[in-house]
Amino acid sequence: MIAPQDRQKLAQWLGARLDGMGPDLTLRPISGGQSNPTAFLDSGTRHLVLRGRPQGVLLPSAHAVDREFRVQKALAGQGVPVPEVLLYCDDRSITGTEFYVMERVEGRVLHDNRLSELPAPERRMVFDDLARTLAAVHRVDIDAAGLQDFGRRGGFAARQIARWSRQWDLSNPRPNPDIDRLKAWLGAHIPAEDCTTLVHGDFRLGNVMLHPSEPRIVAVLDWELSTLGHPLADLAHSCVYTWFMGPQDYGRGLRGLDPAALDLPRMEEFTARYFAAAGGGAELSTFWLALALFRNAVIFEGIAERARQGNASAANAAEVGRLAPVLARLGAALTEDICP
Repeated sequence: MIAPQDRQKLAQWLGARLDGMGPDLTLRPISGGQSNPTAFLDSGTRHLVLRGRPQGVLLPSAHAVDREFRVQKALAGQGVPVPEVLLYCDDRSITGTEFYVMERVEGRVLHDNRLSELPAPERRMVFDDLARTLAAVHRVDIDAAGLQDFGRRGGFAARQIARWSRQWDLSNPRPNPDIDRLKAWLGAHIPAEDCTTLVHGDFRLGNVMLHPSEPRIVAVLDWELSTLGHPLADLAHSCVYTWFMGPQDYGRGLRGLDPAALDLPRMEEFTARYFAAAGGGAELSTFWLALALFRNAVIFEGIAERARQGNASAANAAEVGRLAPVLARLGAALTEDICP
């Protein structure tokens, strides 16, 4: 993640800005992610987390650690559990890329939506808190948090279709008729209803931290895709990772399983919990699910391209990238069932 010769520069840079730092530091990479390389950082009496952009050529606007830092700083005291962010550095001479550091939060990050590590009675409690926490993100007063310029208001769906269509082309993909069908269908079915909230952009089980021993969320992580947008885009993304991916896929989802037999909620139960906590709405439409599948197909194709370039953040990037056509096919099938 950081070249050995750069660690001393990093130790000096942090030591000049943070109390409790020692003359040396240790870094332990945190595995499992496909986005911004992340590591535990220990020095002196400080136990921190360092998060930076990947090395190499990146897609435009991807891996925006500056936005991650800004939104987490703005959310302090806003009712959304986030780590305390400390410092942001855009001087690439320190580590070779931009980075930020934050306080370490103790807890558990569980990536498998079956939650087999937990006692059965706690599994629904985790999903209930996941729904409540996502609703809390969407209830944030954008102006009070100083995020009024964090994105554009209104028109989020159309911009997302255009953005991810461009990203697909930039990822140098193989031809995919399902992507072509999804783009056409989405463009013709944008909902008339519109609203704007803060959106996380990648809200799912693997991006929250649970209390070390209790079934509740103590931190929401990985804010690199956060912006102002439509809350149902966030909700649909969570649903795609949980109920549209299989247990062997990257998302470790529940597709093909019986949630009730595992003491887990069905998608309709989860969305009902979300709408109750959000204070409005009653249905997650096909459009938002199809958009989430399209968007994630593009993201996974980008991961595959980074694997081809040799600068992916995780060793299984090529395997993960093979999910792109699977998600595109699921999205196309979903829209064809509703509107051929």
